[in-house]
Amino acid sequence: MQRNFQKGREQVRGKANESAERVNGAPVYTAIYKVNKSDELMEFLLRKCGTSRNNVKALLVRKQVLVNGSVVTQYNFPLAKDDEVKLAKRPMKESPVAKAKPAVKKPRLQISIIHEDEDFLAVNKPAGLLSVESDKDTECAYGYALSYLQSAGKNSRPYILHRIDKETSGVLVFAKNIKLHSMLKMHWNEQVSLREYYAVVEGILQNKQDTLTTYLKENKNNLVYTTNDPTGQKAITHYEVVKEVGEYSLLRVRIDTGRKNQIRAQMQALGAPVVGDDKYGKKLDGTQVKNPLGRLGLHASKLVFLHPVTKEIITFNAPLPTVFRDFFGG
Repeated sequence: MQRNFQKGREQVRGKANESAERVNGAPVYTAIYKVNKSDELMEFLLRKCGTSRNNVKALLVRKQVLVNGSVVTQYNFPLAKDDEVKLAKRPMKESPVAKAKPAVKKPRLQISIIHEDEDFLAVNKPAGLLSVESDKDTECAYGYALSYLQSAGKNSRPYILHRIDKETSGVLVFAKNIKLHSMLKMHWNEQVSLREYYAVVEGILQNKQDTLTTYLKENKNNLVYTTNDPTGQKAITHYEVVKEVGEYSLLRVRIDTGRKNQIRAQMQALGAPVVGDDKYGKKLDGTQVKNPLGRLGLHASKLVFLHPVTKEIITFNAPLPTVFRDFFGG
């Protein structure tokens, strides 16, 4: 059953909104560290900073330490592999989540919980929200998940298992304990048996069902493109046409490989780019794809993976967005 973050517990943002000093609108950081193994925040910073325990405590108290973009003041906050720890040049402004009595604050974008148990928190991420913060945009699904879990206990936190693009909506799953996170992250691609998406593309495809097998590379602008060069990353995408309206098609897509921007790059190369795609929206004739939905036409609808401890098959679904259904007549 879906429910909003606001229900049952107070909804708060949990994000470091801005620092006292910025460069081109972005916070200024004096250091950025990548976590390579499980650790506690205080011990991690003592090793990395080469300073006294009192100095590290001062950084935490002054709200100058961020984990994955969220301010953390807890000395024994658990860190996991691939977490990002940043030290801000100036104290970060207090966010509502950090207050003892947080005010209920509606998030800018609506997030709903698909499922929660002792192991996982699965959410339906809206289009337009990052999975994890960036230097230019600190509002993200991780921050909301952290806020939600810590409202029930200060030692609770989400652990990042995977990401989906900012403009893509749908299933995003966090582990709730570090042991499970470590077991899954080690073999994530092997554990995942199904990644299903729905894509709205501009074009009527001759083949109503097909498999696309190409290699992907990135250009100097960090844009992915398809190639037959086997030195690239192999990408396998299966699609089938579900509905067609005018010049648009709704596709059910399954990917065997979770490559960066895989579906978007391959559909562009096929001549049927995903609607609303600013990066990969050029058609074969050079014209820009249209945006009849007012958003990117890509939605992560299902994720299936093996629980590494219980060996259960775990399935999470996010329903087709209303704007997709309405566009194709329900």
